[in-house]
Amino acid sequence: MRVIDQEGKQLGVLSRIEALQIAQQQGLDLVEISPDANPPVVKIVNWGKFNYQRTKQLQKNKRNTKVLDLKQMRFGLKISQHDLDVKLKKVNSMLDDGHKVKITLFYRGRELAHKDLGFALANRVIETFGDHVVVDQQPQLAGKQLSFVIRSNTNAKAKNP
Repeated sequence: MRVIDQEGKQLGVLSRIEALQIAQQQGLDLVEISPDANPPVVKIVNWGKFNYQRTKQLQKNKRNTKVLDLKQMRFGLKISQHDLDVKLKKVNSMLDDGHKVKITLFYRGRELAHKDLGFALANRVIETFGDHVVVDQQPQLAGKQLSFVIRSNTNAKAKNP
C-alpha cells in the first residue's frame, strides 16, 4: 500500500500491518483513498474530520449543480410574425440557461386538414435558430398537437462566443 501521512507526505509503499501501526502510534485512522490504484493508496487521517470535510464538499457540489428542466412553449398555427418573434426570444433565453425546450404547435378545428402548415412552421422555427440548436425529437403529430424538442448546441457556442 502507498501510504500518505496527515501532512500529505508520502511515506512510501508499506505493508498493511506497518501502515496500521504508524496510524495507531499517531492516534489516527488509516483510510483507503484510491483502491483501484496499483498499489492502493491509503492516507493516515482523523476519520471524523475527513468524513465531515467530504460531506461538506458533497453538499457544496450539490448546491452548485443546476437542474436542467424540459421547458415548454406553445403556440397556434395562425400566430403572427411579431408574436412568434417574442416567443422565440423567450425560447432562446431558456436555451441559454441550458434547458431543453419542447415546442408545441396546436391545431384548432379545421386547421387539422392542413397538417403541412404546422410542419412548415416547425421547420421555420428550427431554421430561425440555425446551428445554435440541435433537434432532439423531430416534429411529430399527436392528435391535435405537433411537438418537437430542441436543445442548445454547445459546439456552436464554443466556436462563436
